Amino acid sequence: MGAEKKWLYALFCAAFVSLLIFLSSISGFSSSYYAFSLQRRFATPVNHGRGHPPAFAYYISGGGGDSDRIFRLLLAVYHPRNRYLLHIGTDGSDEERWKLGMLVKSVPVIQAFGNVDVVGKPDPVTYMGSTNIAAMLRAVSILLKVDDGWDWFVNLSASDYPLITQDDLSHVLLSVSRDVNFIDHTSDLGWKEGQRVKPIVVDPGLYLARKTQIFYATEKRPMPEAFKVFTGSPWVVLSRPFLEFCVFGWDNLPRTLLMYFTNAVLSEEVYFHSVVCNSPAFKNTTVNSDMRYMVWDNPPKMEPLFLNTSDYDLMAQSGAAFARQFNRDEAVLDMIDQNILKRSPNRVTPGAWCIGRKNWWMDPCSRWGDVNVLKPGPQVKYLKDSVQRLLQDLSSESNQCR
Repeated sequence: MGAEKKWLYALFCAAFVSLLIFLSSISGFSSSYYAFSLQRRFATPVNHGRGHPPAFAYYISGGGGDSDRIFRLLLAVYHPRNRYLLHIGTDGSDEERWKLGMLVKSVPVIQAFGNVDVVGKPDPVTYMGSTNIAAMLRAVSILLKVDDGWDWFVNLSASDYPLITQDDLSHVLLSVSRDVNFIDHTSDLGWKEGQRVKPIVVDPGLYLARKTQIFYATEKRPMPEAFKVFTGSPWVVLSRPFLEFCVFGWDNLPRTLLMYFTNAVLSEEVYFHSVVCNSPAFKNTTVNSDMRYMVWDNPPKMEPLFLNTSDYDLMAQSGAAFARQFNRDEAVLDMIDQNILKRSPNRVTPGAWCIGRKNWWMDPCSRWGDVNVLKPGPQVKYLKDSVQRLLQDLSSESNQCR
């Protein structure tokens, strides 16, 4: 065996061992993973399950310098019925994570309901590497363990923002089967086959403490014969049953695909898509949409264009639940707060659960009543029409895994 092949073999072995460590940690993480974990106190009952409004588990992630943006996004999507996990990557400091935790603790309703956690031991995230999907799976496993009431998982970045209130979202999805997975997907790989799937890469973030870039092997691998590769948007709204299938792994499919895509480029754009579409139990649960509003360059680049005030009208009427991406403190965010969310600075988005008097010195959500009651706003009509179009025929060709 030549020196180069020995070097690659060592890298692959290290990555494989790291993957095994990661898989074992999914079901047995330590409480030291949290920087701040609040206990529920003085809160009204939260009812979950069939016949009650759906609840959502939000994973909000960012990098160094994003604590203020993450906190603003948390306030924009907050509801006492939901669960939230906030993550600042390894490029952020412990001081920044502490600051974010202090901001979270400063909100009375969050203290009362104890439904927001801040990750204390961050996951490494390598650009274009498999540590991204590893971090997301870790977040899913935590959210599954700490809260048994949520129905859908939503991943957001610090550069995202909602286009509807949580009352709107819960109202529209109340009549939707909670097995449905909103995930943009296709098997038409095009150029991605040769540039994303066939190349063999190793993400050093799986086994090195310092941040670096992925390694490319000199050879490429053939396309797999045991399963079909699907690709799509990394932004998802996934059902709890499907994610339990991925994490608890009573079938070999999720583990097999995880091992394969550990050595793929941008595995977060292929992993969930390939698992759901290759699973007989879940392949008919897909809705081919990520529920996001994005504007792309022509031809598309790696990331969508940054949105601003000129995009507001089309964005607000798009029927999307979320939009990305935004620059820090972009003026259009204030327009969304004022016109759609009815949210004041440093306050959570009000909903039917807020019963306090609304004025300039008092937050109406500093007092709360029944959190199981919904009051959708005028923006709900756009989301409702959009979801109804998507669900008109779950078995349609556009939704099927083809």
